[in-house]
Amino acid sequence: MDRKKTGLFLTIVPLIIILGLLAWLLSIIFEGQKPLVQVTPLPQFLSESREFTLNINDDKRGLKHLLVSVNQGGRETIVLEKKFPFKGLFNREGSHKFDTKFSMNPLKLNLAQGRVDLKVRVWDYSRRSGGDGNLSQVSHKMVVDTVPPSIRAISRLNYVNLGGTGLIVYQTSSDTVKSGLYVNDLFFPGFPAGVESREGFRVCYFAVPCDIKANPDVYLWAEDRAGNLSRGSFHYNIRTKRFRTKRINITDRFLKSVLPYFSFYHFDPGDNDITKFLKINRDLRKENNLAFSSLRTKTNPERLWKGDWIRLRNAANMAGFGDRRSYYHNGAKIDQQVHMGVDLASLENAKVRAANNGLVIFSDRMGIYGLTVVLDHGQGLASVYSHLSSINVKPDRKVTIGDVIGLTGHTGLAGGDHLHFGIMVSGVFVNPIEWWDSHWIQDNITRKLTLVNK
Repeated sequence: MDRKKTGLFLTIVPLIIILGLLAWLLSIIFEGQKPLVQVTPLPQFLSESREFTLNINDDKRGLKHLLVSVNQGGRETIVLEKKFPFKGLFNREGSHKFDTKFSMNPLKLNLAQGRVDLKVRVWDYSRRSGGDGNLSQVSHKMVVDTVPPSIRAISRLNYVNLGGTGLIVYQTSSDTVKSGLYVNDLFFPGFPAGVESREGFRVCYFAVPCDIKANPDVYLWAEDRAGNLSRGSFHYNIRTKRFRTKRINITDRFLKSVLPYFSFYHFDPGDNDITKFLKINRDLRKENNLAFSSLRTKTNPERLWKGDWIRLRNAANMAGFGDRRSYYHNGAKIDQQVHMGVDLASLENAKVRAANNGLVIFSDRMGIYGLTVVLDHGQGLASVYSHLSSINVKPDRKVTIGDVIGLTGHTGLAGGDHLHFGIMVSGVFVNPIEWWDSHWIQDNITRKLTLVNK
């Protein structure tokens, strides 16, 4: 290579290197990657002080400025602001990731009812945009709603027996999305009173469990679309009731006759007959009652029943609702349970008829209750038919009062052929005898339902 070419090479190569280094430096200083911003949650409504989680990240030039604000009616209010210092060469020691939480309280921020815009802006240390840096922005529209829904009782006289059923008619404001009644921590949902009813009118069947302690906390409850809650008081009177006590002697012969039915249940290899019986009477009973309670979600929002309710024909009451049963074996008390229905005995394999119009929501084996049918009568009301020898109906079938749904038997934990009949209100067992009393229905149910008519 001659001297002239060598000189040109020595001039061009350094220039290329310098230009490359300059391009690399400019690509770092003027990089175009925006910071990553994540805000959670992003609610539709703001009804009370709400906490938000903010995660921001910039892997390249690093974080420069964070600004969180709300805008309503042209007025901007700063909620959170933070500036990040530049540290080290190219800000390598600066902040590249930042996680924090911030709260928005509509009262402290002096926000009015209505729309508000949440805005999160983050800049990095890039020299783009005239030196301001890359900007990432998250905007979210919310509605400030701090006014709770209204709820008031319409029916005035609400007398309920311990272990019995109550019905209340009430009215809610149009923004209500969920409402009902609480008895301590038990919730009983309300349902629209019907297409012909007055605006906002609801009906709610509720129960006062037979084992509840004195003076329960009973109140109406409503929630609106923004999550605001309201409580409403009303006049009610819970009539006390004494329930019978009954001694049941468990014989070895009885155990030998009923235990084979429960071969499906898990027992330990060393369990004797009494241990097996106690597991059935306690543990399996609890499982069955939870299964019954879960059926409350399958109820129809409309009323399906009408008029008087019927019972098993030519049947004698063998056991009552709420009976306190003490179980004895060889003279020693081994267990105690509460009977949650009425036992009716008629002829063997007697026809079991639907107590009122409804829809079959369960027809299968139910542990200690044996073959069982459950009918939904709408708005949380259901009837239960247990210990059947056979079942004539399948789930989702509509039945009319008097339709034969099965035959009596002694499946499950039953000592003889009979029908165990129960009534549930939103999964809570109540006294069925009330529902066989046409005067009780007229005074406590039908008369109140007339209040919903326009």
